[in-house]
Amino acid sequence: MRRLDSESSETTKLLDERINNNTPEHFAVPPKEVGTWLSTRFSLAYLAFFGFMNVYALRVNLSVAILSMVNSTYMASHNNSNISGDVCPSSHAHKTLEVTGEFNWDAHKRSLVLGAFFYGYILTQLPGGYLASRFGGKWLFGGGVLCTSVLTLLTPVAARTSFALLIVVRVLEGIGEGVTFPAMHAMWGSWAPPVDRSRLVSVTYAGSQFGTVVAQPISGILCASTFLGGWPSVFYVFGSLGVLWCIVWFIFAHSTPDKHPRISPAELHFIQSNVEPVFSNEVLSVPWWEIATSKRVWAISIAHFCNNWGFYTLLTCLPTYLKDVLKFDIQQVDNMYLTPKFIDGFMSALPYLVMWITINLFGLLADYLRQHNILNTTQTRKTMNAIAFIGPAIFLVATGYGCNKAAAISMICLATAFSGAAFSGFNTNHVDIGSRYAGILMGITNTWATIPGFAGPAVVGLLTEHNVSKDQWQIVFYISAAVYLFGVVAYTLLGTGKEQPWNKRNKMEEI
Repeated sequence: MRRLDSESSETTKLLDERINNNTPEHFAVPPKEVGTWLSTRFSLAYLAFFGFMNVYALRVNLSVAILSMVNSTYMASHNNSNISGDVCPSSHAHKTLEVTGEFNWDAHKRSLVLGAFFYGYILTQLPGGYLASRFGGKWLFGGGVLCTSVLTLLTPVAARTSFALLIVVRVLEGIGEGVTFPAMHAMWGSWAPPVDRSRLVSVTYAGSQFGTVVAQPISGILCASTFLGGWPSVFYVFGSLGVLWCIVWFIFAHSTPDKHPRISPAELHFIQSNVEPVFSNEVLSVPWWEIATSKRVWAISIAHFCNNWGFYTLLTCLPTYLKDVLKFDIQQVDNMYLTPKFIDGFMSALPYLVMWITINLFGLLADYLRQHNILNTTQTRKTMNAIAFIGPAIFLVATGYGCNKAAAISMICLATAFSGAAFSGFNTNHVDIGSRYAGILMGITNTWATIPGFAGPAVVGLLTEHNVSKDQWQIVFYISAAVYLFGVVAYTLLGTGKEQPWNKRNKMEEI
């Protein structure tokens, strides 16, 4: 549908002037009949929420399961580790049992297993963004999750066959999941009106944190259950849930509003009146050079990299830190509920529960600030980004001091709580600056942001392989804090909420 005329061009010009002069922006508020929380666009966000819950459950379950898969006695005798006196004593009254896992993997092999996923994940970010922008995100997103779910079901067989086959399976899982974020961002480029943008993106990607909340304690329970088969049941349960979600997604999701059979005419009109159609041409013309040389895209890329360095350090390595240093026991549970072991499993997931809550709260706050002209889009994105980076930098460093479990979990919870603001900062910014290419932009920035997925665990492995102590983990947290601070400075200097000329140019070419 072509709705661009001289009046809309003038509106765009006036909007640009307001942004440049830091004057208030004006967003169309949906009429009552369009709806908000029960609307079709928010229903898509809820469905995508459960999709990303599965995406992260499939990704993080290995971080817990590997603690039961590996023979800890073998590791202690072959890693030449110096267990420093600067390790917290266990507060459990009973002796923690040694894990007699099936696999004799040292710390290096364990880090390879945890990092292998990201070697595949980095390969499909940009292709995923392009394909989603070209053909729509529905089938790409669902297909990526389906691929990962099936491979997760095959993980126990692969692990028992050979170490190399397990690495291959994890790389292939990464390839499958690599398209998910770009595909969903491409869909929001068509579905998300400016007034709802922060909330829709926040609700969607909050599923990733909720997936971690669900996966960590449940994975610990499944690993301890001999009735369910131990650690293999982790992969069977979460793989099956992923397949079931894909069926629901394929039935109810649609790439663009005009293809949705159940959307109301009022909501469709509202979305189409406030969101430019992504493409009406059969051939996708992408201004690759303008995007590659845009300092706004680089600002998001740097912020995305720095945010993921801290987050992936927590995601893949937190179970190891809690177990080796703070002496948490999240891989086994006793016969009764609310035992120390069960509580440890829940507490290890608590930071992600806090982050799930704050992602949504910051999304509400960001849209409120913009809608009520308190801050414009640029100011809102930079403010949220500063909150999301400075807070974790402070509290991650604080986490490395002291042995009190409650205090340590509190510091980690505060770090992840502030991190929730990132989804209303740089993470929504792709749609602000180039809605037509939101999937491609996410593919570009998430390619850079995937590097910490394998670099972070590798750094942790190098620092802790021969000396498991608080001192070594303090270095890990200081590195993450420094990366966060670099990210907030770079984004503050280079970032913007302003739509870029290369996005507008292609709109005008279609007239």
